[in-house]
Parts: sequence; C-alpha cells; structure tokens
Amino acid sequence: MGRKRRARRMARILAETHPDAHCELDHGNALQLAVATILSAQCTDKRVNEVTPKLFARYPTAADYAGADRAELEQLIKPTGFFRNKTTSLINLGQALVERYDGEVPGRLTDLVTLPGIGRKTANVILGNAFDVPGITVDTHFQRLVRRWEWTDETDPVKIEHAIGALIEKRDWTMLSHRVIFHGRRVCHARKPACGACTLAAACPAYGTGPTDPLAAKLLKGPRARDLAAAAGADPDLVPAQAAAADVP
Repeated sequence: MGRKRRARRMARILAETHPDAHCELDHGNALQLAVATILSAQCTDKRVNEVTPKLFARYPTAADYAGADRAELEQLIKPTGFFRNKTTSLINLGQALVERYDGEVPGRLTDLVTLPGIGRKTANVILGNAFDVPGITVDTHFQRLVRRWEWTDETDPVKIEHAIGALIEKRDWTMLSHRVIFHGRRVCHARKPACGACTLAAACPAYGTGPTDPLAAKLLKGPRARDLAAAAGADPDLVPAQAAAADVP
C-alpha cells in the first residue's frame, strides 16, 4: 500500500477510534492557550490544568503578564517545573504582545514564532485551536508515532511537519494532531504499545512491537480504555479498572 494511501486510511481509523480527541490544555482564549502551552514544556497537561485557573484569574491580559511580579508569578507556576525560565518567558511574552500587537495574540505563524517562549510547535497549537487555522503539532508523541508508522523517516520536527502535511489534507491537520497524540498517550505507548488492542493493527507496519495477544488490552489507558478495547475487537473486561481511571500521561 502506498504511503499516502496507508496514512490516510490510518487517519480515518484514528478519527473513528478517538472521536473525543481535543486539545487537552484547558483554555478560554488565545492568550490562555499560549500561556498553557509554554507551561506544558516538560510537564503533564493535567498538572498545567491544575495550575492555570488561579493563574488566568490573576493575569487575564498580556499587560498583566508584562507587569507581573516575578516572585508571585514563579510561585503560581512552580508546580509545572522549570518555573524560573517559564516565568521569564511569560513576562517577556506579555511585554512583546503589548509592544507589538496591542496586547493581542497574533493569528499568523510568522508572527507567533517571533514571540518569546513560542516555537513552531506552540504556534501550531495556538493556530489550530484558537484561530481554527490548520496546523500540525509535532510533539514527542506525534514524532514517535508517525515514524513508527513509517509515514516519514525524518527526525527534524519541521521536516516531519512538512512530510505529514504532504500526506494528509490540510483541513484535517489540527484534528489529526490531536488524534495521533491521543493514540500515543492511550494505546501506542513508547516502550510497550498495545498492539493486540489497537484499531490500527491491520494497517500498521510496526504491528508486533508490543504484545499482540488480547491481553494487550491491559495496556490501554484513560477513561475510554474499555471502548478502545472493544473497537479493536478485544475484551473490554480485560482493561483493569485502575487503567481506565488512570491519568493519561
């Protein structure tokens, strides 16, 4: 099967497998999403979502971040790790938005990547989820899975983004990113993927990397783990209650 045809087939299966796929960083606007994405570096989305309600209430505008008291901001975001560097990024981001964009987050990639703390990956998250502009988010899960699936053999995130963009229709880029990331967190784990309980098994060139017997259902994670098992033809009752209730990494 040609690479493009196989990639699109797998993308369609992912859409059926993960109808609940979405950005897992809680946010209400582009600024909040930018801040949450900066905080998510080397930190779980769950932890970021625990921190941001108080943060967003305390700093509702770019000007608030620009004029933030460093010690206070550091204390608020400390649980996300690397809080000193992140505090610098947030203050500098606020200042740049106030000085260059009237306090508003711009909706163009070329502008976003010039802002402190925002690289191409973060920019695509913001574009796709705050501005409805299609973008491919190459995070660690996305990079790992598209290489495992042999959609590309590139290793550079920008080259991966362009390679996948050539396989998948542009209108699907944002949701594809969510679905691949969902699959990586719930099914196709780095060390031991649940091959025997994966809806992509018949189309996946890496099938067999993890266990292929029905007991692979025990490796599924997240609140829909039993639904995922059933969709793959595995016994949902094999999914431990603890796995179904576990936080997704």
